[in-house]
Amino acid sequence: MSTGRADSGESATGDRRVRGGERERATATLGTLLWAQLKKRLLLMYRYPLNTLTGLAMNFIFFGMVFFGGRAVAGQALTDSLGGIIVGYFLWSMALGAFSGVAQSVTKESEWGTLEQLYMSPFGYGKVMIAGVVVALFETLAWGGATLAFMLAVTGESLYLPVVTVLVLTVFAVAPAVGLGFFFGGLALLYKRVENIFNVMQFVLIGLIAAPGVGVVWVRLLPISQGSYLLTRSMQEGLRLWELPPAELGLLVGAAVVYFALGYGAFQWMGSRARRQGLMGHY
Repeated sequence: MSTGRADSGESATGDRRVRGGERERATATLGTLLWAQLKKRLLLMYRYPLNTLTGLAMNFIFFGMVFFGGRAVAGQALTDSLGGIIVGYFLWSMALGAFSGVAQSVTKESEWGTLEQLYMSPFGYGKVMIAGVVVALFETLAWGGATLAFMLAVTGESLYLPVVTVLVLTVFAVAPAVGLGFFFGGLALLYKRVENIFNVMQFVLIGLIAAPGVGVVWVRLLPISQGSYLLTRSMQEGLRLWELPPAELGLLVGAAVVYFALGYGAFQWMGSRARRQGLMGHY
């Protein structure tokens, strides 16, 4: 009797150890994937520093052109709307970085000849892309912060910067752009050369960010638009997350989840179609 109970206890302990080990391996594997993506991104930035610095400098130069050129032409009208312009440009640079980071990575992996290897990895290409999105989001936040600091220093404008609120709103505002990036990444799997569409999307994003300014409520159902509206209110009026209307926050979260899910689902479907048609190994 006692021997049976001892064997049963040892078996239960062994099962718990096995389950614990599986959880640890899963966590370690996910951590390894994220670290590999981060290391890859840092190496690319280190090996191509001119490209990295040029991208950041172009953000600064383009805003300088908008600000100084607009002040020369519009004068006081630009000054009156300067806060909204700064918030809009900040969000545009973030959304563009998130969109292009996802969409163009598919093209680059195809050109490098590593796309099929990633599809055959234990994670699957979808999880590899998700890990890349997480790393790209942190990078985008860093560049966006630097761009925002530059804009405030150049213009002398002051905005409210409740850090937690701005971070949360920015993440949910940018999530639809990530979904769009997945969608166009899927198109790149099927049609390969779609860089011209990426260029057009720069102007589409500007329109989506500016859409709340038309005063029509339904436009906030479009990607990024609700995030633009709430981020502008928070940074201009000093509203914290808990001070924003719950219905407005619900719309923001709902739009982020729906557009991200639709984009990712379309990416998976187009990836499966590309494999069936034998397009994965050709560029």
